Amino acid sequence: MSKSISNIDWANQLENAIRQFVKEKLELIMREEIKNFLEIEQADTSNMRNGYYQRNLDTQYGRIEGLLAPRDRNGEFQTQLFAPYQRHTGWLEEAIIKMYQSGMSTREIGKWIERILGSTYSPTTISHITDVVKEDIEKWRNRPLHKRYSVLYLDGLYVKLRRDTVEKEVIYVVLGVNEEGYREILDFFVGGQESAYGWREILQQLYKRGVKEMLLGVFDGLPGLEEAFRAVYPKADVQRCVVHKVRNTLSRVRKKDQFEMAEDLKLIYRSPSKEIALEMFRQLESKWSSKYPREVQSWANELDVLLTFMNYPNSIRSVIYTTNAIERTIKEIRKRLKPMNSLSSLEAAEKVVYLTIQDFNEK
Repeated sequence: MSKSISNIDWANQLENAIRQFVKEKLELIMREEIKNFLEIEQADTSNMRNGYYQRNLDTQYGRIEGLLAPRDRNGEFQTQLFAPYQRHTGWLEEAIIKMYQSGMSTREIGKWIERILGSTYSPTTISHITDVVKEDIEKWRNRPLHKRYSVLYLDGLYVKLRRDTVEKEVIYVVLGVNEEGYREILDFFVGGQESAYGWREILQQLYKRGVKEMLLGVFDGLPGLEEAFRAVYPKADVQRCVVHKVRNTLSRVRKKDQFEMAEDLKLIYRSPSKEIALEMFRQLESKWSSKYPREVQSWANELDVLLTFMNYPNSIRSVIYTTNAIERTIKEIRKRLKPMNSLSSLEAAEKVVYLTIQDFNEK
């Protein structure tokens, strides 16, 4: 026990020594600042030093109390270390935004600040600090986009969002791959239930922002989505996500047949050519249509858009027959949102999603 107490005392002494060192260096810098200010900027005036005033400043090293800030007689000097009424350095805003981005609630962040600095920050105050992100979102949503993209991936996820009550609402996410192969999230939208109409509005907005040409769209089988996509990009190819289709099919197949059905489906989408893929489907049709007629017919109806990727070079087929490219980002967004349980507002959801997307786009 005594050893534990000794370690705590030593740690406290070290923290105090660091804060004292930082305090002395800040005061030294400010003394040099006012000296240069009076000797250079105020050389032709009668202005002079007028003692000090004390202030507290929260830093990444903890709270520095009784910091001596010099002042001049005319009240014109202002240190460059902090603004006149600033009570903490910029690190705190950055830390708050990073914690918010990681999925911590405003209440949890407030408790962390109180534990580290001894200062009380209400959830409302922390929310105001993160409001700077709202301006960034607006600028980001109005940034110019490339005229032509090779691939557009569309996908979404549901989150619990509080309005009057807590209900699940969708986050639409659009990922684009330009002609140089660079991937970036182009836009996102939060709200409502996923629908083809919602996707059409998002795609129309992208078109207005400059995305005029598209080679290929990759998405799942949401009713009406293919028509919505073609309404905006009529010349583009459509690839239905094969992985989504396989999952949906297997969920309707008896458990004892799932492995065998999965292997037969794999023979289709992993075929070396479209001709062989069509032959593999005919074999699957012959084998399973009597037992699972609706599931097999569903594949027959959608085979053209499920095998679009076969018209493209072998080197890129593995990345365009599924929405996996965007699902990794979806997974990260879900991970960041999970600790929050439910989001307090639409703005809160947009902030977290935007910050997560920026991480993806900067990689």
